[in-house]
Amino acid sequence: MGRIMAIDYGKKRCGIAVTDPSQTIASALETVPAHLLFDYLRKYFARELVDQLVVGEPKRLNNSDSETTLLVHQFVKSLNKQFPEMSIVLYDERFTSKIATRSLIDSGQSRKTRQDKSVLDRVSATILLQDYLTSLQFKK
Repeated sequence: MGRIMAIDYGKKRCGIAVTDPSQTIASALETVPAHLLFDYLRKYFARELVDQLVVGEPKRLNNSDSETTLLVHQFVKSLNKQFPEMSIVLYDERFTSKIATRSLIDSGQSRKTRQDKSVLDRVSATILLQDYLTSLQFKK
């Protein structure tokens, strides 16, 4: 069984989280500059078996597309071209950044750490992935 990887895609940076090989626990992995993401993924996939990619889909509160939804959809098209064998799922990412910020506060992280966007992106990807894993449990 391979891992599941989540990507919190952004114009500048992408937060990445992965599960353990049993697909039980989500952990923050890395924050990668957007222009280096495909190279990073190729290298990671060469080292680790990944069964599925979960990409955060930004939506507004009323479930309509946000200004970044189109950007994410274009990214997913590129992912499909680069990695045609990979299963890719779009998953609602509403509130992940707010939950990530709250999580950093609750865990006692310093203001400097909380303001580091790369930390926030990794934590957001982890929350996205854990939420996705939880949703799979409800489908069983």
